[in-house]
Amino acid sequence: MGANAGAEAEAGAPKSGSLDAATGPAPPVDAAAEAAAAAGRAARERVAERWGRSGAEWQQWLARSPAGVDLLHWWFDEADLTALVGERRYVERLAELLSKAAPRDVAAMGLGCNRDVERACRFAETCSLDPVVPPGGRIASYRHGGVPGACNGFIDCWTRHEIDVTFTAGDRHRSVLLFRDGPSEARLWVDGVRVGEGEGLDKGGLWVEERFFVIRVEGPDDHPQQGLGHIGAQLYAIVSLLVHDAERHTTRVFVPDHTENWTEPVLRVRNGTGYVYATPEAGAADPPDREFPIDPAPAG
Repeated sequence: MGANAGAEAEAGAPKSGSLDAATGPAPPVDAAAEAAAAAGRAARERVAERWGRSGAEWQQWLARSPAGVDLLHWWFDEADLTALVGERRYVERLAELLSKAAPRDVAAMGLGCNRDVERACRFAETCSLDPVVPPGGRIASYRHGGVPGACNGFIDCWTRHEIDVTFTAGDRHRSVLLFRDGPSEARLWVDGVRVGEGEGLDKGGLWVEERFFVIRVEGPDDHPQQGLGHIGAQLYAIVSLLVHDAERHTTRVFVPDHTENWTEPVLRVRNGTGYVYATPEAGAADPPDREFPIDPAPAG
C-alpha cells in the first residue's frame, strides 16, 4: 500500500528540468516596454491632475494640435493670467485663441456641445478622430456627437464668459460670442474679426446659408412699443437685426422704424436677395420689411 502510494506520487511529480505543459515557459520581460507603459500611465495621471478629465481624454489629439494646447493653457490658467495681463487682455486673447481653434480644440476645453450643452463631451474616443470626408465633399455644417471631428457647436453654461462657438460647413467660418454679464458686455467675433462693437447683443445668434451670421441687437429706445421683453429675454421688446456677411466681410444693422414691431426679426435669403421680416411667422406669409442684394453689382 505504501509502495503503491509512493509510486503514484513519484509518477505525478514533474521530472527535474521539465516544463509545465499547460502554462509553458514564462515570457521574457521586455523592460523597455514596461518602462514605456509606466511612463504613459504617469503622463496620463499628470495630465488629468493638471488639465482635468477632459484634457486627459483629448491627450492624443492635443499632441497634434499646438493651437489646442495654447487654448487649453489659457483657459485653465485664467486666474494667474488675468492677474498678469488684466481682465480685458485675458478676454481678448481668449477670443483670439477660440478664433483659431479647431472644433476638437474647443471640445477639449470641456464646454458643452450640440449633444449636451450642460456637460463636456462624453465621446472623446470617437470625436477626437479625424473626420472622413468624401472626395469633393466637406464636413457637415451640423454635427452631433459622437462623431469624428467633434460637434460644430459649443456652449459654456458654467463660467462667467458664457462662451458660444459655432462652425459652418467645412469649418469655413466660425462665430465666437462671449456673452459675459449681459448684452452691454457681450462681445462677438466672426472669423477672428470683432463684430457689433457698441451694440447690445442678444444671447445666441445663428448662421444663415453658411455665410451670414445673424444676431438680434438692442432696438431703438424711442420706439412706441419699446419695453420689457418676455420672461427670459435678454433684450427689450423691440429689437434690431445685425447681419454679418462672412464672405464679403461686411456688417449691416437693420433698425425698425416706429411703425414696425420687430420682436423676433429674421433673415431669409432667396434668389440672391436678403429679406428681413419682423418675426418668423411674418417670413412665411408677409412681405419683407427690408431687402438687399447679397452680391451687389460692381460699381461703374
